[in-house]
Amino acid sequence: MSKPITFVTGNAKKLEEVIQILGSDFPRQLVSKSVELPELQGELDEISILKAREAHRQISGPVIVEDTALCFNSLKGLPGPYIKWFLQKLGPEGLYQMLHGFEDKSAQAVCTFAYHTGDENEEVVLFQGRTDGSIVSPRGPRDFGWDPCFQPLGYEVTYAEMPKSEKNKISHRYKALELLRKHFVKSEV
Repeated sequence: MSKPITFVTGNAKKLEEVIQILGSDFPRQLVSKSVELPELQGELDEISILKAREAHRQISGPVIVEDTALCFNSLKGLPGPYIKWFLQKLGPEGLYQMLHGFEDKSAQAVCTFAYHTGDENEEVVLFQGRTDGSIVSPRGPRDFGWDPCFQPLGYEVTYAEMPKSEKNKISHRYKALELLRKHFVKSEV
């Protein structure tokens, strides 16, 4: 039997969402562990690869790390991978207010999962999902990050206003996890 894969997160809501999206037919056991990883700077892919390598160094086995970005088109992709810090300081209202004075409120939610097999000789594999949308005045519950101010393209509601089952069918995280799931299903055949 294959070793369990450690999903490095201390966020119970994120773990719950990942398990729900992957579904019961995911061929590997997923366990979670909160590990202190450095907050890195750089481009999305680079940050994800370095985080996966560091998580593997600390766990000594197969790991998955996730990095989420929220990229405002009028700000040429910022805050991008630094969204966590912007959200902590400004909240969803502040994120919306950052675009005051800009006509373009479009944005892209990006989720990157990085998988390290546990084998030192293997490269980190990336799975990235993107969802286009716009930044709006916050609406809905405030219990999951920037969801209240991100409205996906083609919807009249924010991520926060959607039922979780609906969000989990269209989100950036869903798209990345679907690629990850297909990778593991294919490798198990």
